[in-house]
This record gives sequence, C-alpha cells and structure tokens, in this order.
Amino acid sequence: MKKKLIVVLLVLVLVLAAFTGCAKKEDPKPAEGGSETAEGEAEGGEAEGGEVNKKIEKLTCMFVPSRTPEEILAATSGLGDLIIAEMAKHGYEIGSVEIAVSDSYEAAGEALAAGSAEIAWLPGGTYALYRDDTQVVLTATRAGLSCDSTNPADWNGEANKVFRSEDDVTFYKGLIYAGTSEKGRALAEKVNNGEELTWEELADCSWGIANPTSSAGYIYPNLWLNEKYGKSLADLPTTTEVKYVAGFMQAAAGQLDIIVCYADGRTDYEEIWSTPTDQEVGEMGAGWGREDNIWNECSVIGVTPNIYNDTVSVTKANPDIYNDEFIDAFQQSLISIAGTDQGKEIISIYTHSGYVLAQESDYDVTVAALEAMK
Repeated sequence: MKKKLIVVLLVLVLVLAAFTGCAKKEDPKPAEGGSETAEGEAEGGEAEGGEVNKKIEKLTCMFVPSRTPEEILAATSGLGDLIIAEMAKHGYEIGSVEIAVSDSYEAAGEALAAGSAEIAWLPGGTYALYRDDTQVVLTATRAGLSCDSTNPADWNGEANKVFRSEDDVTFYKGLIYAGTSEKGRALAEKVNNGEELTWEELADCSWGIANPTSSAGYIYPNLWLNEKYGKSLADLPTTTEVKYVAGFMQAAAGQLDIIVCYADGRTDYEEIWSTPTDQEVGEMGAGWGREDNIWNECSVIGVTPNIYNDTVSVTKANPDIYNDEFIDAFQQSLISIAGTDQGKEIISIYTHSGYVLAQESDYDVTVAALEAMK
C-alpha cells in the first residue's frame, strides 16, 4: 500500500512540474551580432515593426590609394550617409561612417586585419595576402573594355584607343607599358612590329612597380615575367615603387622606361597626359605637357592573365562585424547603393559598376600567384 501511495505522489509531482514549466515565460535570445543586457534584451532602439535595432557606434571604411587621396575622398564623400540609411533598413543603427584612404595597399590590409578598419575595398592580391584575418564579401564588377586581346600590339596607337563597354565583367587584365623614353620607344617599336622582347632588353630598363600586394601593379606582372622568361620583378636591377599616378607621370617625363597598371589605366590619365603644364586637371593637378596623346606614347608591351576584380572585405577581428547577419545586411546594402545614380557616381572612382556576392575560392589563383613569389 505504501509503495502505491509513493508512486501516486511521484506522478502528481511530475505533472505539477510540467504545468509550471509550460507556464514559465521563455528567456529571450540576444540578437546575433548584438550584446545582451542584464534584462536579456539586445542593445539598441526599436525599428519599424517592433524589431530591435543593432547599434554600431562607428564604421571605418578604408580605400586603397590607386588614385590620389584627394580624388578618392571627394568622390566618396556621400557614401557614409548612404550606408547609414541602407543599413537602417536591415535593422542596424550606425552612429557614423568614417571614410579613409590608406597610405599603401598593405596598410589597408593591415588595418582590416587588426580591426582598426571594419570594411575595406581591397584589390584581390591584398585580400589574398591578408585573408586569414579578413573575409571577402563582395566582388566588384567593371565595364568590360573594347580590347581583351593577349597580343600587346592590339592595344597600341590612337586607332586602338580603349573604350569601356556596357558589359559588366568580374575580371580585368594587367598591362606592362613602355613610356616616352628612348628605351621605352625602342621596346614599343619591336612589339608593334611583331618581334619578341628579350629578358636582357627588359632588365636594361627602369621599371615603376606598385606595392607587392597590388594585383595589377606587382603580382600579375611578376607572374607574366615568370611565365615568359622564368624571372621575377625581384630579378630586375632597377625598380622604383610608385603609385599609379606617379608611374604614368614619370613615364610621360621619360623618367621611367616601363610601368605596370590595370588595363584601363591610360583612360584614367588620358586628359592630364597632354594638358599643358600651366593648366590644372581637377584634383589631379597640373598637366603633364605631352604633345602627342597617351595612346601613341604609352604603349603596351605585355599583357597579364585575367585578374579577378577588387574585393569589398570585412575584418574578422570584430564580432559585431564578422557574423552572418551583419555581412548579409552589408552585402544587400552596398549592392542596393551601387544600383542608384549617386552610388554609381561614387564607385566610379575605382571604375566599379556594381557588386556581386563573392566566394573565397574566386581568389585561389591570386593566392597561388602570391605563393610563387616566395
């Protein structure tokens, strides 16, 4: 009898416990990417529809100096407000957005890896170098070019002036250019006559190259030398590290025999090339005073393999940024911004026409090219 009574009492206890558990209100979960207060609620105000906003006090967006800092800052001055407005639609309250231009490509990668910048527009090579500490989220699209030939002579002369097409692509080529110096003109003449250049001829020239993390300014020209001559940029006796604008300016002055840049570089510097030195060309400064045009005087002597377009990458150092929810919101926001007239104007400073979702594997070739440099 006692055993039966004990069993009945145990059953009653279990039933009461079950009802108590059902009646108890479930603890709220913190929003992903947010923080939990003592009351268990995510920090931030309420968005429309009663959804809790996720607050981020400040975002630092960093750009690399492929153009002058003054040009880039002027062109991107409205980007911060657009990001704040678009991210609000996805439940993010951004206090402010700082737009910065790094001193070098490598400095942008280091800032993103360290978390002192949350978002950066990085060339593929820079991203590949720092991808252990950064995450690519978008790939830029660019207007394709009227020339996509692997034969350097097809790019030369005013009759072959390169135009940007209406077709968007996710790759571009790097070009090796010969400038106005006597050695530069001799190389261009050989190429235009269908003759092959020798390693000795190239090694006898002064080269303007970019930072070793630059895809078009170092990594892929290095790959070109390796594939054609079994050599590298490090094997050249005379190289000077320059930004693209300085490289073209010195090529115009005959101070550098050979420079390297992306395929539409001459389009960017066409106007200033032949503008008189006593006239200004906007933020770019005084003209370079050449009498002939850039298509005749700055000739292509080499064409690199295709380079995957620039990235938009985020830091892994900040958990408020490096999470699926923030990344998805930022991807959608920047794609939307790039689809507006104001957004298109802003990103045109880098000749970007829009953005598409990126995969890490898209940049495996660049990683392999970096490995070849070691």
